[in-house]
Amino acid sequence: MFWIICAATTIIVGLAIMAPLLRGGRAAAEPVAAFDLRVYRDQLKEVERDLERGVITPEDAGRLRTEIGRKVLDADRRLSQAGTGGAGGRGMLAAALLVLLFAGAAALYLREGQPGRDDLPIMRRIADAQAAYDSRPAQAEAEAKAPPREAPEVPADYAALIQQLREAVAKKPDDPQGLTLLATNEMRLGNLTAAREAQQRLVDLRGDKATPAELVRLSALMVEAAGGIITPEAEEVLARALRKDPAHPQARYLLGMLQLQNDRPDRAFPVWRRLLEEGPEDAPWIAPIRAAIADLAWLAGQPDYVPPAAMPGPDAEAMAAAEDMSPEDRQQMIAGMVSQLEARLAQQGGTPEEWARLISSLVVIGKADHAREIWTEAQTRFASQPEALEIVRQAAIKAGLAE
Repeated sequence: MFWIICAATTIIVGLAIMAPLLRGGRAAAEPVAAFDLRVYRDQLKEVERDLERGVITPEDAGRLRTEIGRKVLDADRRLSQAGTGGAGGRGMLAAALLVLLFAGAAALYLREGQPGRDDLPIMRRIADAQAAYDSRPAQAEAEAKAPPREAPEVPADYAALIQQLREAVAKKPDDPQGLTLLATNEMRLGNLTAAREAQQRLVDLRGDKATPAELVRLSALMVEAAGGIITPEAEEVLARALRKDPAHPQARYLLGMLQLQNDRPDRAFPVWRRLLEEGPEDAPWIAPIRAAIADLAWLAGQPDYVPPAAMPGPDAEAMAAAEDMSPEDRQQMIAGMVSQLEARLAQQGGTPEEWARLISSLVVIGKADHAREIWTEAQTRFASQPEALEIVRQAAIKAGLAE
């Protein structure tokens, strides 16, 4: 069916392109030549009338007949050429160009496309994604196939210190601090497998007391050591971290990456979208999310999604200056930042977290009445989004504006 549609479309478009060229000579030349013939014949009749009235002499009449006769012959010749297919050359050229373009398009598709690939309905795509998910390599296999990393140049004194650290950890393998330092420094040296092993020993040593940050770090090291693949073992560690802290941002970033690796942008998009909206803008996962979110939204069936504008917080100089301010000046600076946030939300909109922050900030700076107005506006804006409205509601409850 696809090829039939393509062929029919090509023929229709080709005929539409060729038609003006095929009739171009006749369409252009025939009307002009026929009009000229009528004019010249009228002129001959006019010469005869003028001769009968005595307006011109017989000599002038003969001269005019001869001159107009030449023009009649020329117009008749042009009309004959137009009627006998003078545009045949143009038509052949158009046909040749059309065949050439079609052949070029077919060659390009055969080279760059996948002509033998079957149609992929949504259920088939989901099944293929599940198959890719189920067939992921194990951690050991992925690490064995991972491309080698270029080792950085290491000063001799630093290399000696690392060797001492390795020996110390070997003597005291149950030292959490030593394992933490070893994992950090092995990672800096590009020894990802060694770093992953040290972090694994640390997590095993901690047992159920391993923190979400330690688990996420282990999962990230496993991904790095596996060449970027989130293996089943790395996913299991990631799941442990999320069970301890469902809001952990780096764990959620890796969760979105897992969905992307298995061709499920519909699952990755809501995870990364929420992370981008939560910020902060200087978080290390924000830049890659912001670079990919537009394409990800399109693939997830959300082509109208508009990511929030990048709004960096106060820089280091502003924070340092705030420490030296008087309470009144500091309050004024905070009020200015709140006003900027309110203006942006009014002009561009924003996330429910930003609306919640605005309500809380207005109450802090003594503008509870205005915060109540913002809360009323937020109820209207997020009326169709219960989860988003609940975030703002919680801020209003803490601020004493709602129950």
